[in-house]
Amino acid sequence: MVASTPAMLDVEVAFALPERQRIISLAVPEGTTARQAVAMAGLAEAFPELPPTTFREADLGIFGKRLRDPDAVRLRAGDRVEVYRPLQLDPKAARSARAAHEKR
Repeated sequence: MVASTPAMLDVEVAFALPERQRIISLAVPEGTTARQAVAMAGLAEAFPELPPTTFREADLGIFGKRLRDPDAVRLRAGDRVEVYRPLQLDPKAARSARAAHEKR
C-alpha cells in the first residue's frame, strides 16, 4: 500500500511594522494550523530586529478576525494568516491623553 501525500493548500502569512510589511505566500499541507503556518513563513528571519517570541506568541487572525486558539485552527486554501503586534499604547489611555491635550 502506498501512503498518499497530503493535499497542499496555498495560504499567505502577513505581518507589518509601521514602516514595512511582509506577505509571504506558502504551500502548506492540509491540516496545517495557523500557528504552524506562521512558523513556516520564516518571519523571525525577515524581521531580525524583533525577538523570535514575537511570532511564537503573537495573537493571530484570518482576514481580520482574531483567532481564539490559533494552535487548533486548521487553514483552508486561500486563507491569509495575520500576525498581530501587541498594542504600544492602551486605546483608553490614548483617548485620555488626546482629551487632556485638547483642553489646553
